[in-house]
Amino acid sequence: MSMLKEFKEFAMRGNVIDLAVGVVIGGAFGKIVTSLVNDVIMPPIGLLTGGVDFADKKWVLKAADNTDPAHKVAEVAVNYGMFVNTLIQFLIIAFAIFLVVKAINRISRKEEAAPAPPPADVVLLTEIRDLLKNRPQA
Repeated sequence: MSMLKEFKEFAMRGNVIDLAVGVVIGGAFGKIVTSLVNDVIMPPIGLLTGGVDFADKKWVLKAADNTDPAHKVAEVAVNYGMFVNTLIQFLIIAFAIFLVVKAINRISRKEEAAPAPPPADVVLLTEIRDLLKNRPQA
């Protein structure tokens, strides 16, 4: 019974719940970026490159052989178009995360209070010390 209690305490901590929310939002954000790349960014790029759809681009290393139904051979190909799409998705996500971190850093810097000036007596004692150091020796 104590293991169940420990698990409940672990699961109810704020950081675990925050992590779960982050994972869900991250998954949804990934789907949005995938749709942005596949449905918004890549069609104009394909149009500019002469109607090329990058998702279908591949280098076929070995063509599929379906002549014998008993011994079908699957196509072996390098899908570089899918890689280009995934690379663009990564760049968009990385840029969005960069902007979020930059905004958080800007907010956290503003919240940090400027260090308080030292009390007047400390300033006076520092000046006296410096004057004594620089005094000519007799």
